[in-house]
Amino acid sequence: MNTNHDRRTFLKGAAAAVATAGLPILGANDRLRIGIVGMGGRGRAHVKYLSELKDQCAIRAVCDVNQAARERAVAQVEKLTGRRPKEFRDMREMFDGADVDAVFIATPNHWHALATIWACQAGKDVYCEKPACHNIWEGRQMVKAAREYRRIVQVGSQCRSMEHRREAMELLRQGEIGPIYMARGFGFKLRKSIGHTPDEPPPPGLDWDLFLGPAQWKPYSKNKFAYNWHWFWDTGNGDIGNQGVHEIDICLWGLGRGGWPKRVVSTGGKYVWQDDQETPNTQQAVYDFGKAEITFDVRNLPTCPAPEIPAQGSNYIGNIFLGTEGHLVTDWSGYRLYKGDPPKVVKERKAEGDIWAPTAHILNFFQAVRARDPKLLNADVAVGVRAASFAHLANISYRVKRALRVARSTGRFVNDDEANALLTRNYRPPYVVPAEV
Repeated sequence: MNTNHDRRTFLKGAAAAVATAGLPILGANDRLRIGIVGMGGRGRAHVKYLSELKDQCAIRAVCDVNQAARERAVAQVEKLTGRRPKEFRDMREMFDGADVDAVFIATPNHWHALATIWACQAGKDVYCEKPACHNIWEGRQMVKAAREYRRIVQVGSQCRSMEHRREAMELLRQGEIGPIYMARGFGFKLRKSIGHTPDEPPPPGLDWDLFLGPAQWKPYSKNKFAYNWHWFWDTGNGDIGNQGVHEIDICLWGLGRGGWPKRVVSTGGKYVWQDDQETPNTQQAVYDFGKAEITFDVRNLPTCPAPEIPAQGSNYIGNIFLGTEGHLVTDWSGYRLYKGDPPKVVKERKAEGDIWAPTAHILNFFQAVRARDPKLLNADVAVGVRAASFAHLANISYRVKRALRVARSTGRFVNDDEANALLTRNYRPPYVVPAEV
């Protein structure tokens, strides 16, 4: 008997039955029961923000492959909420055994898709950190799972819920700067070299096999763990898939063009640093849509300021939209709309409150969960997967060292088997993203 197939069939039917029952699962005054997977820096941040929404939710469970991280998370939840959550090493046990309605996924990138699919199959709604997926193929499977199991899946692209960003995008849609011919994104984020760390046994309490999950087996080293997993192709996507996916998402949002670009090219390299990092610290990407384009620029080394983007410490992060009648700049501080010759600010708005807090984005997720309506989401899984996929397009071009033509109907590369092989990965059993969700 195929028990996995039987379990998926049962869960699919149960989830569909709940979603079509005519009433939301929870009433407006009921608190959502939350589980958090991945208790590193982002997971602990979610504990902080969720604990401030005590009238909306209750943190019932935490999960991490590292015992020390679980212990810190349990203590943090207890301190902030007065209630001790259940703790799990394996997310599958949380999904099957914890009394949670929704899960927040704050794992490394290579776990996002499989964790989301498993959660959907278990009847849970999902808030998944960006980038939505580690590669293009598994992102499509995430979307299929969300639709098949009728789950609410929000991606943590919190810029989509910032009022000044939403107002800026509305101005673009209204044609305030005329037809847009270019959207530019900047991710000038100063970082330090990670140096070299030797392979060694994993520390006590860390399940290294479970950390690697879908990735191929490699020995533990400190640089492959904690935050630096971002800079290895097996687990991360470089800074274009870390900070950059936010700005790429805003470029796509503001440009307003659907589908795939007809051509992508990405160049750059790992300059200056002599260390273990695999991904580039300097990278440029161009996405050609025919009559408009997106450009994105990663710099992790000391650099000159991005034009018209205010500094955030040593960083310059934001977007510029260029139209036939003006241009619009949007970043962490607000937006400015320029017109005239020479250009002058004709409309602006400053950001309000703690712009880094994802509170508005979380509340938007809760609203959609209660209404059982994914159309209410500001960053539905399909939106997040599209932004991540554009980061992956650039990384594939960078890795094969050439410009790539894209079939706009399928998203596959034209006559390029080497590039198409990087649309997915070799999964390590049993941590395999299923071909049928």
